[in-house]
Amino acid sequence: MADRVYPSAKPNPNPPQSAANGAATATNGGGGTQPSFPPTKSQLYNRPMYRPQPPAKRRRTRRGCCRACCCWLVLILISLIILAALAGGIFYILYRPQRPNFSVSSVQLTTLNVSASNQVTSKLNIAVTARNPNKKIVFVYDPISISVTSDGADFGDGSFPGFVHQKKNTTVMRTTANSSGQSVDPSVAVTLKKSTVTLDIDLETKAGVKLGGLKTKKMKIRVHCAGIRVAVPKGKKTSSPSTPDVSCKVKLRFKIWKWTF
Repeated sequence: MADRVYPSAKPNPNPPQSAANGAATATNGGGGTQPSFPPTKSQLYNRPMYRPQPPAKRRRTRRGCCRACCCWLVLILISLIILAALAGGIFYILYRPQRPNFSVSSVQLTTLNVSASNQVTSKLNIAVTARNPNKKIVFVYDPISISVTSDGADFGDGSFPGFVHQKKNTTVMRTTANSSGQSVDPSVAVTLKKSTVTLDIDLETKAGVKLGGLKTKKMKIRVHCAGIRVAVPKGKKTSSPSTPDVSCKVKLRFKIWKWTF
């Protein structure tokens, strides 16, 4: 007697592929074919390749431009200062520039009259020595004006002719200073009647510098000589010349636009 095989009570959850496809075809009424599983490679999502983007350009702000301009201006100014300092150092090493020297070598008071109304009439013979200590620099002087005072009172005015002061040269300039009827304070008039008077002499001119074939613009020079004691003549007798040999202070006066230094 043959054995009977009984089917299992639980259905098979995974039917064969062919059976499942047949059932699906039957269900759809034969109108189309169901896509196979898993999907084909053409049905997969194609992800684009990553390409790094170039960095965005930063826009220069107005503040950044102003800061850059200020930095450049400062650098240019510093460079000009350094170049000027180098040029000045080279010039000093090559020429060793020195100021001219002036001294009052002789003063003679030939006439001095003080009236009852405190008016002064005077006449002086003055000799001034100018020295150029430079070996490579020549000074070119315009006419030099001279004024003589005593205790602030005008004692006489005069002038020296202009000249060219050569290298390592000493020149003696002579002139006469006169005053006529100059009013002074009573205290000054009393001082002028003594045996000696103290004078101050001021020279003022313009001078240029000559370096070979190069000439500079002329600048103002003022020379001040103070504390010169001179004997006062008595009656018709002329006093002897005084030889104080007083050194003078030289001041260079530079004019830049409207200002004088």
